[in-house]
Amino acid sequence: MNVQAYVIGGFVRDLLLNRENKMDIDIVVLGSGIDFAQQVAAKLEGDIPVKYFKNFGTAMLNFNSWKVEFVGARKESYRSNSRKPIVEDGTIEDDQNRRDFTINAMAIDLTVKKFGQLIDPFNGISDLSDKIIRTPLDPDITFSDDPLRMMRAIRFATQLDFTIDPVCLDAISRNAARISIVSMERISDEFNLIIQAKIPSKGFRLLDETGLLKIIFPEFCDLKGSEIIDGKGHKDNFYHTLAVLDNVAGISDNLWLRWAAILHDIAKPLTKKFVQGTGWTFHAHEFKGAKMVSAIFRKLKLPLNEKMQYVEKLVLLHLRPIVLAEDVVTDSAVRRLLFEAGNDIDDLMLLCNADITSKNPNKVKRFLANFEIVRQKLKEIDEKDQLRNWQPPVSGEVIMQTFGIPPSKSVGMIKDAITEAILEGEIPNTYEAAFQRMLKEGEKLGLGKPDS
Repeated sequence: MNVQAYVIGGFVRDLLLNRENKMDIDIVVLGSGIDFAQQVAAKLEGDIPVKYFKNFGTAMLNFNSWKVEFVGARKESYRSNSRKPIVEDGTIEDDQNRRDFTINAMAIDLTVKKFGQLIDPFNGISDLSDKIIRTPLDPDITFSDDPLRMMRAIRFATQLDFTIDPVCLDAISRNAARISIVSMERISDEFNLIIQAKIPSKGFRLLDETGLLKIIFPEFCDLKGSEIIDGKGHKDNFYHTLAVLDNVAGISDNLWLRWAAILHDIAKPLTKKFVQGTGWTFHAHEFKGAKMVSAIFRKLKLPLNEKMQYVEKLVLLHLRPIVLAEDVVTDSAVRRLLFEAGNDIDDLMLLCNADITSKNPNKVKRFLANFEIVRQKLKEIDEKDQLRNWQPPVSGEVIMQTFGIPPSKSVGMIKDAITEAILEGEIPNTYEAAFQRMLKEGEKLGLGKPDS
């Protein structure tokens, strides 16, 4: 087609870093990206569908697990109340000027005569070598035009373990309030990428330093600080939580387990109290914290489904294994924990292990040894009683049929009594034992003996 085409952005950056790419390629052409994508699709084997986004002049196709996006080279201008640009056709230089960071502005020529030639007007390759995040143009203009770039700067610095250029960092602080024009969905997408980094605390510290965290997630900022009364102080829960998050990140890629780490102590500022003779208490912070999860997820536009419920559960239960580890581990306490945690018991134990951030090696050693006892008990009880995702051996339908009664409070009372008997170890977790307990409880409630 005699079209000038270039691969640009993240693919080039990752190629030069020798970093695994997410199978994502951006191609810039001088001319119509949509027309070019159609021609590429026609040349490929198989019937390759092309998705078009005419408003943005872009097209995308999938081929051999690669997602390839095509766009015409363009230059952009912005209005103060929107991050959506006014777009005009442009040159490759115009297109590189509009890029967020120098390390994402490098292009590689795909034309036959210049194939493989690097086009790097802002010395991005040097910034890659120096591990610096820097904007191609004035950072105040870059971040004011599209404030999401402030989140992206922190995300790349966290993911790549780079440093943000001091001039850019100052510009983020000056422009932090502009983040309000960005949709929370886009903010949370970047936030989750920061949380999924190898050491996510780095991103949180940068978000806090620049003032973005206070705007996006003020509840987390409220964890900051420690207080001393009568010589008794408490730890800074902001930095403790970041340590827990990093600990979880070191053992699991589960984003929602990381969110549980972030929120496990979120209610401590609301429950903090100094008690003479005792010191600082955070009574029931796990209950209050679990109740805060849905409001935080709703505000941050995170999923309000089983993922949120998983986080709620772990926040609610995060003290339970710790309490068990400090005390005599009884079978009934372990059964109750298994009953409530279900299949999430292993993740709960990971979170509790990560919650040990003491600088006292003897204390850490004692906790870890006690946790091992709890783990062993959990394994033994689980193998014997099978309480993960437990369902009562006797259903409400069986209770109603046996006693010839309609749905009522009595049915719930009998089911609760059977559950308690199993958790206390009074009866085994079997249908026959539960059925016999059902008969006994029905008699107590005056339901009479069943006909058969």
